[in-house]
Amino acid sequence: MRKILASEALREILLPLGRMALFVVGAGALFSAIMFALAFLSQGSGADKLLLETHKMGILAYTLGQLPQVLIDGMTLGFVYAAIALGYTMVYGVLEFINFAHSEIFAIGAFVGVEFLIFMDRLGVLAAAGPLGSYMYLVLALAVAMIASGSVAVLMERTAYRPLRNSPRLVPLISAIGVSFALQDVIRMVESLTTGQFYRVIPTFGNFDERVALFSIPTGGDPIAVNIQVKSIVVIVAAVLMLVALNYIVNATKIGKAIRSVAQDRTTAALMGIGVNGIISFTFLIGGALGGAAGVLYALKFTRIDPFVGFMPGMKAFTAAVLGGIGNLTGALLGGICLGMLESFAGAYLGTFTMGRFGSEYKDIFAFLILIIVIIFKPSGLLGEQVSQKA
Repeated sequence: MRKILASEALREILLPLGRMALFVVGAGALFSAIMFALAFLSQGSGADKLLLETHKMGILAYTLGQLPQVLIDGMTLGFVYAAIALGYTMVYGVLEFINFAHSEIFAIGAFVGVEFLIFMDRLGVLAAAGPLGSYMYLVLALAVAMIASGSVAVLMERTAYRPLRNSPRLVPLISAIGVSFALQDVIRMVESLTTGQFYRVIPTFGNFDERVALFSIPTGGDPIAVNIQVKSIVVIVAAVLMLVALNYIVNATKIGKAIRSVAQDRTTAALMGIGVNGIISFTFLIGGALGGAAGVLYALKFTRIDPFVGFMPGMKAFTAAVLGGIGNLTGALLGGICLGMLESFAGAYLGTFTMGRFGSEYKDIFAFLILIIVIIFKPSGLLGEQVSQKA
């Protein structure tokens, strides 16, 4: 019996890792093939001639040279979106409504984690911490942010959503939008009273800003160096660990079985002795904690945050959840990786192929175009199952 349980536990750990690898390789190969085809067809165009003048290489060589770095950046961003999207998916799978306030839960986690690190920096402990100590303080910041975000999410469910549980679906949706605006103002008020600043910048500490050289690509001129920042590695590893842990909790534990039961049929689950309210609160706790951790990782990657920091990543994570299949854990992972890759490719190559007419600032358009296309042609998403079905 113990061997069976151990093999099941190992399966629920290795299976999501295999899926992540498959999704990363598949999405990377798909977008790489599309860019290669576009570059091949653009040979001899104005963009090709401009690159020959400025970089001494054609558009095909330039596209292939930039490709590894773009894939790394897309993978990093994709895992962040996937971690946020899981919060949307968990709540929808259990209650079947979109928690639009999840973006502010993400922002709360970002602010709590950054303020914790700023406080530690003022005490001088971050500067004195060695390489191992800097990682320890980052883990502490993640833990504090997860506790704060998870607690706010549970409080939000208890006060704003539970009284409306049996109301028409539009009512809790309106409540979620109201909670979202309220939490934005709470963050602004707290920051105004405590720091008097609108923007907060994560302290520089440890070796997170250093780059690890991977390899270089010969181009005939200066070789193109491919590297990855240490903080990008941290973001990827942390996101992967959280996604694996969530998959294990949902699919290999008793409380995960209870979550799937409540998602499938709340009334029957209650008759079988499952505490529905407790399970729903636990779902918000897990989703909120994941969102808070994603907020800290986002702040680590992009360094600066403000009270509205959750809006755009939240909308993109929602798009990722819809793309993969809202209510599906595996779908949220797939959608996040695909969207991260799409945004990275658009940001890197859009200006090149349009000769600067459209820069990287237009990359956000693609995320919302994907949302519109999916809603029109495949509303259930790429996978389209619910969290009640074992992924």
